[in-house]
Amino acid sequence: MTDQTPAPQPPAPQVWPSLRATDARALIRFLVDAFGFEEVVVYGEGEQVHHAQLAWPEGGGLMLGSARPEDEDDKWPLRPGHFGAYVVTADPDAVHARATAAGADIITGLHMTDYGSRDFAARDPEGNHWSFGTYRGEPRPTPPPAG
Repeated sequence: MTDQTPAPQPPAPQVWPSLRATDARALIRFLVDAFGFEEVVVYGEGEQVHHAQLAWPEGGGLMLGSARPEDEDDKWPLRPGHFGAYVVTADPDAVHARATAAGADIITGLHMTDYGSRDFAARDPEGNHWSFGTYRGEPRPTPPPAG
């Protein structure tokens, strides 16, 4: 008899890093092909992306859209190429191999950090910086007992 318990699903993201891109559709393809993000939804017309959501298979995700002309009344004026993120992965070697095979610009090769994480960093075609590694952050402090 085998255990048929489904694998636990990562929790739904509660914080959504967001960025803008000059060519959002090309950036989506790159993030999926080179790093392994999963396309969840893309809303837009033609080359314009109004909203896209990408999931990270190990939990979390990001949102992105097309940059808008500077003269437009933009309530979210993020400039393309000025984003950076650290993405936790259990297998940075596999992500690195995938990124390299897809032609990503590796700016820091695989290495061990002084805090015990296996990391590498890459730049996407828009100029954004992505670090991938095993460091999951420090545990949250335990809140004091109520009362």
